[in-house]
Amino acid sequence: MCGRYAATASPDDLVEELEVDDDETGGAPGPRFNLAPTDPAPVVLTRAPRGDRDAAPTRQLRVLRWGLVPSWAKDPKIGGRMINARSETLLDGKAYAKAALTRRCLVPADGWYEWQVSPTAVDAKGAPRKQPFFVHLGDGSRLAFAGLYEFWRDRAKADDDESAWLVTFTIVTTGAEPGLDRVHDRMPFVLPRERWADWLDPARTDPDTVRRLLEPPAPGRFAAHPVSRRVGSVRNDDPELLLPVGADELEGVVDPMTGELVGGAGG
Repeated sequence: MCGRYAATASPDDLVEELEVDDDETGGAPGPRFNLAPTDPAPVVLTRAPRGDRDAAPTRQLRVLRWGLVPSWAKDPKIGGRMINARSETLLDGKAYAKAALTRRCLVPADGWYEWQVSPTAVDAKGAPRKQPFFVHLGDGSRLAFAGLYEFWRDRAKADDDESAWLVTFTIVTTGAEPGLDRVHDRMPFVLPRERWADWLDPARTDPDTVRRLLEPPAPGRFAAHPVSRRVGSVRNDDPELLLPVGADELEGVVDPMTGELVGGAGG
């Protein structure tokens, strides 16, 4: 799964790196080191410009809310439970199938956080100790999660009320690759750069095409390191969250790459 991630690039950088035609962010949001569900976040999508459905689609940078709210939902709070969509079943249910065919997006990020459950150490309450890791591309470059977006209309508001529309997104996940599965059994689907254009193309509506785009790439692209447990609080949002912590702060942590236990048994 993916429940927290970092996205620190400026809109100008994202416009250049993702070859965006229209920046609709207004310069916001700023760098985020601890994005959480229901937060606004930058995404890239391709569709006709606002107010001109007959125009040719353009690649746009927008700020959407994390947690997909289906168009048929009665309560937008459902979005808090729909932050991730499993790639294996994406086209099988009504929650994501239509968006998977026509409303796909890229979610730019520096990397994501995942919590490893210790096989040996426990916390003060006797539960298994959880150690957060930051996972990122090994070469340090920006990455892009496969995402879906959706429009939801608040029927209680007037047609001319701009706040009547809520636009949200979800992050597609897949099974963790070898090594990262020692941190968690799931991970975001990080699209290789050569698939970005096809993923964003709204004309590619064939289910088999979408399935091919979600075929797992060769493993070995990622690196992971343990980070401060401060990341567990959404109130903390600073660059230090991305930094590795020393072995003296670890208890019963399994090294993702070697499988070795670091920091002793704890308890």
